Amino acid sequence: MKAVFFEAFAQTPKLATLPDPTPEAHGAVLKVEATGVCRSDWHGWMGHDPDIVLPHVPGHELAGIVMEVGKGVSQWKAGDRVTVPFVGGCGACAECHAGHQQVCENQFQPGFTHWGSFAEYVSIHNADLNLVALPDDMAFATAASLGCRFATSFRAVVDQARTSAGEWVAVHGCGGVGLSAVMIANAIGANVVAIDISDEKLSLARDLGAVATINGAAEPDVAGAVIELTRGGAHVSLDALGHPTTCFNSIQNLRRRGRHVQVGLMLSDQSTPQVPMAKVIGQELEILGSHGMQAHRYDAMLDMVTTGKLHPSRLVGEEISLEQSIAALTSMDRFQSVGATVVTQF
Repeated sequence: MKAVFFEAFAQTPKLATLPDPTPEAHGAVLKVEATGVCRSDWHGWMGHDPDIVLPHVPGHELAGIVMEVGKGVSQWKAGDRVTVPFVGGCGACAECHAGHQQVCENQFQPGFTHWGSFAEYVSIHNADLNLVALPDDMAFATAASLGCRFATSFRAVVDQARTSAGEWVAVHGCGGVGLSAVMIANAIGANVVAIDISDEKLSLARDLGAVATINGAAEPDVAGAVIELTRGGAHVSLDALGHPTTCFNSIQNLRRRGRHVQVGLMLSDQSTPQVPMAKVIGQELEILGSHGMQAHRYDAMLDMVTTGKLHPSRLVGEEISLEQSIAALTSMDRFQSVGATVVTQF
């Protein structure tokens, strides 16, 4: 198969021909029809993820067609259109038994724990537990964004933050995760304030339903501005970027008994940000994490898509080739496009 491949961290990957994967007994091999280029892939390429063993094929936001299944798979067959959460469960641990595959004790992540989807084919473990059927009319480019940024945002806003209609929601960072959160929070009736340093991304956030925006490059006191706009602070606030500054601001701009959800990854030297703990204690704030979404929860999100309440297709940006994904991946710390960059040409 053709794949993007790197043999050392932070060194330019190359396009290579590698052996095709074969399905495990309870697994499946998918023909990749689309795969997103995500900041998490950049973290992996930089060596920030301890699970990656070199040499490696990145890529975890994917959608495609089942090509072959193992003898132990009963729910899927060749030709099925599917996607997969970026965190997959083992099906045997206590968390999986409780339905919490996103924090499985033996979790797998395509593009991190094993070779991923910057390739023509990808192997998925425990297919019956982890694959998700796609609506027939959903484009693969749209579906590729569901497994990481959109599904992660859905769970962060709906399940973890328990956002209600009429509440104020602050979204710090308007990349793919943040814009997804803006759309989802707006769809369930919340009032969204979007924060970013790009006027172009803030314009898209307004188009997706944000009632107010703040440019963090021009506003010296982001938290104070949110508190003023929301007349006392956000009920829910998300750090959708993953940076010490956005994490601090997200907690600082909460009203009493507000909920902060950390969605953006914080790795390497940014893994221990400053937290206004006196405010957390004195105002009884909640600090929550959000780590993907279980396959069995996709139905709720997909129902909102098929009924027209959510439009993830609006978040798809540039569609590129597998070869072009190398430049898109390696430049992600310097430039992030508006909308999700998706590989659709293999």
